[in-house]
Amino acid sequence: MHEIPGLHPEVVDFARKVVMAGFRVVMPSMFGKPGKKPGPLYMANSIARACVSREFTVLATRKNSEITDWLRDLAREEHERSGHNVGAIGMCLTGGFALAMMVDDHMMAPVLSQPSLPFAILPHQCRDLGVDDETLAKVKKRCVEDGVCLMGLRFSMDRMVPSSRFRRLETELGDNFIAVEINSALGNGHRIKPWAHSVLAIDYVDQPGHPTHDAMLQVIDFFREKLADR
Repeated sequence: MHEIPGLHPEVVDFARKVVMAGFRVVMPSMFGKPGKKPGPLYMANSIARACVSREFTVLATRKNSEITDWLRDLAREEHERSGHNVGAIGMCLTGGFALAMMVDDHMMAPVLSQPSLPFAILPHQCRDLGVDDETLAKVKKRCVEDGVCLMGLRFSMDRMVPSSRFRRLETELGDNFIAVEINSALGNGHRIKPWAHSVLAIDYVDQPGHPTHDAMLQVIDFFREKLADR
């Protein structure tokens, strides 16, 4: 599930890496123009469109975005078509959608990359997970009864993804939440900018040993482990 501003080339590059690892990848286009490169005006327009769309819940807390129902149907169709369990990864605006999709039994490898909804404007929004109480209860039940794990990725200084959101996931899911937090503080050894946000796409560095490259490998390994035929 692509990030703002849309299904841009860097997101497609990440998808190719997943394909090269042996997986089938489905990439729904939810906003923006597929293939168009990111730019300030394009990103602003995409955010504005998402903010006025009823399918995306950008400010309300303890509420699912409506589009997650469609995404769950898409994942179910892929499961029925292939006979295999599925994984999902959301980025930025779509980052938390994999959490809502986790209620279904075939969803075995959910990944939240820089989950940004609801926008962290007020303190209570910073800790919110972008799902309603009923969905969260089902997610926690799957963690306990089925041993399903959830992976989350963020840069440490990313204000769009407050650390309190990840701490909340740790509180709710315990060891079933795998947090990957990349140091982006001033003076970090890899010169990652404090405003870095897009772990696997725009701010990704395709260089062995770089934290974003390591994070990409962790996601691939997570998919391999959780989606292996048993």
